[in-house]
Amino acid sequence: MRKRDLILGGLALASLGAAEALRPRNRYILLKNTTVDKTLPLQFGAWEGRPVEDLIGPELAGRLAQTLYSETVARVYFDPNTGASVMLLAAYGDTQSDLLQLHRPESCYPAVGFSLEFAQSINLPLPGGSLLPARRVIATTQERRENILYWTRMGERLPRTGGEQRVARFENSVQGYIPDGILIRCSAMGASEQGFAVLDRFVPELLKAVAVDKRPALVGTRLAREIG
Repeated sequence: MRKRDLILGGLALASLGAAEALRPRNRYILLKNTTVDKTLPLQFGAWEGRPVEDLIGPELAGRLAQTLYSETVARVYFDPNTGASVMLLAAYGDTQSDLLQLHRPESCYPAVGFSLEFAQSINLPLPGGSLLPARRVIATTQERRENILYWTRMGERLPRTGGEQRVARFENSVQGYIPDGILIRCSAMGASEQGFAVLDRFVPELLKAVAVDKRPALVGTRLAREIG
């Protein structure tokens, strides 16, 4: 066997060994001994919620999405004092690996016929002075205008964009973790200024109402502690 072949073979074995050493093995789960349905309060403050089945969800964007999530929760919340309503979809996956990615509205909505008019990363103020990394999206059809505020959690990370999500997935992999993940999408119909004003009020009130020991499953451990 030639020396060149021995060197190439050695390099191949070394690469295989390095890949195996970096393969994530440790599960990191923040949704513990409960479900998303039980974690999200059905009623809080002036808001009254009810389950629904016809929201635009990941399952409408293709069969692959059915393998991405181990639980989805769809609700509509109504504030009888103001007449405001918010649609909420939470999609949870107990394994967020390279193949099982969170499905973002920027992909989900166009897949079912919507056009994206606007998308922007924001830091949403929360009780206690903390900030939630989130996204605002406006999705439209001829008959419908949906103003969307959503965020994602992968392990302890809160990536706002697809690029940040890939970085988070890589960092989790390097650290040897296979984390769970969740996407929480809140949306309001109609004029965007009024719609986002409703959402900016709804999300902090929702997180404030979640039991302290269950908040990490929604926003990670550090941010959960900072919510006043």
